[in-house]
Amino acid sequence: MMATTHALWGMALALPVLVAAPEYAPVAFVAGLVGGLAPDLDLYAGHRKTLHYPVYGTVAAILALALAVLSPSTATVALAVGLAAAALHAGSDIFGSGLELRPWEGNSERAVYSHYHGRWLRPRRLVRYDGSPEDLALAGLAAAPIVLAGDAVFAILSLVLLGISAVYVLLRRRLAALAVRLARLLPPTVRAYVPPRYLEPER
Repeated sequence: MMATTHALWGMALALPVLVAAPEYAPVAFVAGLVGGLAPDLDLYAGHRKTLHYPVYGTVAAILALALAVLSPSTATVALAVGLAAAALHAGSDIFGSGLELRPWEGNSERAVYSHYHGRWLRPRRLVRYDGSPEDLALAGLAAAPIVLAGDAVFAILSLVLLGISAVYVLLRRRLAALAVRLARLLPPTVRAYVPPRYLEPER
């Protein structure tokens, strides 16, 4: 799924906080945004493995949630929402496509790595690929309640993220070809650090 989809769903996890403890809502929205994006910081270093923890992340999020309920504070609420968003990101990647430059071709059986199982989990492809129309629909589904919740700052941020998502969906397949062309222009010393999927032959 798109990074923006993960970010929006991370922010959506803050909505219960807005209802139950509105004084913690701003930090919860920020934590959800950061937690939803954070796993993809491994994009160029073991993507969907280095920072993706679908099992251990879920356990950590449950423990953090329990702590936040028993001892609510800015720190515990932020930790709970942030870890929940990161766990949701890693877990939802299973329902997307495999790890490849052109995921619509369906050639990869690597969705996300489970450190608990010690192996890659296969993609379910309910969302065919990142940047697909159904990916955009999921982003919109997450953005809608945030916009309706009434917080102007996060409503605007959600609409901006949704707009970026729409542009990405329109350009997704062209960007795959562009990535290959740009990778070829890199000097060999830099190209050695580029993930192999970006060095595939152009089509």
